[in-house]
Amino acid sequence: MATDHAPSPAAPVEASARLLLPQILPALLVGVGASLLFLGISTLAEEFQHVLWNDLPDALGIGNYSSLWMIIMLTATGVAVGLVIWKVPGHAGPDPASEGLGGAPLAPGVVPGLLVASTLSLAGGVSLGPENPIIAANIALAFWLGSKVAPVVPGAAWVALASAGTIGALFGTPVAAALVLSEALTAQPGRGSLWDRLFAPLVAAGAGATTTQLLAEPSFDVGLPPLTDPGYGDLLAALVIASAAAVFGLGSCYLFPHVHAAFRRLRHPMLMLPLGGLLLGLLGALGGHLTLFKGLAETKDLAAGVGGWSSGELAKFAVVKLLALVVAASCGFRGGRIFPAVFIGAAFGLFVQALVPEVHPAVAVSSAVLGVLLATTRQGWISLFTGAVLASSPAMLALLCLASLPAWLIVTGRPQLELDHQGKALR
Repeated sequence: MATDHAPSPAAPVEASARLLLPQILPALLVGVGASLLFLGISTLAEEFQHVLWNDLPDALGIGNYSSLWMIIMLTATGVAVGLVIWKVPGHAGPDPASEGLGGAPLAPGVVPGLLVASTLSLAGGVSLGPENPIIAANIALAFWLGSKVAPVVPGAAWVALASAGTIGALFGTPVAAALVLSEALTAQPGRGSLWDRLFAPLVAAGAGATTTQLLAEPSFDVGLPPLTDPGYGDLLAALVIASAAAVFGLGSCYLFPHVHAAFRRLRHPMLMLPLGGLLLGLLGALGGHLTLFKGLAETKDLAAGVGGWSSGELAKFAVVKLLALVVAASCGFRGGRIFPAVFIGAAFGLFVQALVPEVHPAVAVSSAVLGVLLATTRQGWISLFTGAVLASSPAMLALLCLASLPAWLIVTGRPQLELDHQGKALR
């Protein structure tokens, strides 16, 4: 008789399909919208950057990347962002030092100020990327619009769709979003299949990535020579470089709370941001124009000159960019930390390769980026994914999987590049 009450094997599949199919349309809309906002802000920032760093200095007869112009521009950017944070409603969101990727939805009135502050930072040469503000803005808008259009849908669903769609748009592939979200979703037992929970976010991520690919054709391939036949020497190099880069990246995490506390003592954004901008300008004058901006295009410039940079130059790039990231994140500029960390890792890897030319450039750069990202983000999957796509070499993936293990042992339990609301480092 027990078999009379046994459920049909097809029933759970049909129930799942009925639940998942209605999620496709909102996920597509959120993903496309997330990509369009990201592309719009990125395009606007690039156009403004061209005006500030090309048209304006040319009109004034000043060198585009002269030390004087870098100091003037970064200080002026600090003043402009400080005014936005001081005067614009919402104050461009909470202190970014205590905010990671995603988080609770902001009020929609905060979004304009956050996007303006982020655009100014990107265009002005601040060493921060677009990811944190864009994700926060898309979450706020999706949550607000979603609660109006479909109030019965849980708010967490709109947050997941916006996060996934934006990450897919940022990296040009839904794989990155799947990896990031899997870390969060697997920590929620008893809520059904992981792939059921990933279904709608993956649709959003795919829509965001496809929109970005169709409109902008982004690429993380930095043009490194491919690694075709890895050997034991490559494995040893990957293990050592990833671990050393993780230690180097941890330096920023230990500095962060102290630098942040020093800026907080100034109390007012019109003191913190201009001073931060001045320090960034001085660091830019020391490190050169490659140490400005979010860092992805500059990473490609670094990789294009493999063999042409001295070890001293590369060490200077890595140290200056690391300090610039700490200053920018501490004084209140709105922006993300992943893209600058990629530049830091690439410079560190090429520094090692300049010291030991026998190390393959793809091994050096990918392993170092992995180590720095593990230290600064504690996002294991995104660190592994980014290191692998930079090399554009499938052979690197196995090496990076192994290299991530000692690097993770070094960083786990250590201070993070994120603070709590009391200004103490998270661990």
